[in-house]
Amino acid sequence: MGAHVSRTDFEWSTSDEPHASRRKEILEKYPQIKKLFGSDPNFKWIVSAMISMQLVMIFVVPRFPWPLVIGLAYCFGGVINHSLMLAIHEISHNLAFGHARPMANRILGMIANLPIGIPFSVSFKKYHLEHHRYQGDEVLDTDIPTTLEAKLFCSTFGKVVWMFLQPLFYALRPLFVRPLPPSTTEIINVVIQLSFDFTVYYFLGAKALVYLLAGSLLAMGIHPVAGHFISEHYMFAKGFETYSYYGPLNWITFNVGYHNEHHDFPAVPGSRLPQVKAIAPEYYENLPHHNSWVKVLYDFITDPAIGPYARVKRHHQNKVLKDE
Repeated sequence: MGAHVSRTDFEWSTSDEPHASRRKEILEKYPQIKKLFGSDPNFKWIVSAMISMQLVMIFVVPRFPWPLVIGLAYCFGGVINHSLMLAIHEISHNLAFGHARPMANRILGMIANLPIGIPFSVSFKKYHLEHHRYQGDEVLDTDIPTTLEAKLFCSTFGKVVWMFLQPLFYALRPLFVRPLPPSTTEIINVVIQLSFDFTVYYFLGAKALVYLLAGSLLAMGIHPVAGHFISEHYMFAKGFETYSYYGPLNWITFNVGYHNEHHDFPAVPGSRLPQVKAIAPEYYENLPHHNSWVKVLYDFITDPAIGPYARVKRHHQNKVLKDE
């Protein structure tokens, strides 16, 4: 089973999450950062190109043997689908068309969702905005593993299993920790997605649908691009609850690795986050950060000091979410 994790509880904090105060301080010193706020006009074209690539692939993969289909799902399709998941992350902040066009953002999110195969674009937004506003809250931040997860997957082998099951936990955890009634738009998202999945299966066969679904699930588990799930908020250095990653995989993940910068300025699109660091380097260069998501995955599995418990939590105080 491997080494047992050394932590037996989360890191409980009585201080506020650090990003709001740092945002205020940085803007007082560098007000020009406000010029970076707003949508990225190139974003929708990049997303459209990725969607188009996956639509081409589902017509190609039915000709291949099953081992090649799964291999392509892991090495190619999964990378694109994971990138589309992070495009939906950008869209959840209205960074595709801006705050003035919320429905355009939602529609693009549902279209970007199609190759992923699992309906989540609309649901993701409401939980993700709570993660930003109430980072670490034991009820509102559903990004944090449950106590049951931490207790069950508390060894080296357990952490490997937990990482393979990450897609399941990300999908189901909010339903248990903070169930919210589905909105009309969420139901539309589900209907459109399931209709697309059925159409792919009916006209192109099982291999095409499995290529999409397997790619999404595999790329959320033990996969280089999935390293960001661990790198962003797991406590690799005591007292620090958000970490940036400055490696090359930012090129295909909309700079989600610039995670301190993103939490400080969620109104800045991923394409401009490196400019935030360049404008205010003294606020970021001395923070602990990662340079390899592969190393993050390896360290998470092998280091007894790191595991599902290695998260900063705060006691819930009956806060009410206001839309971003």
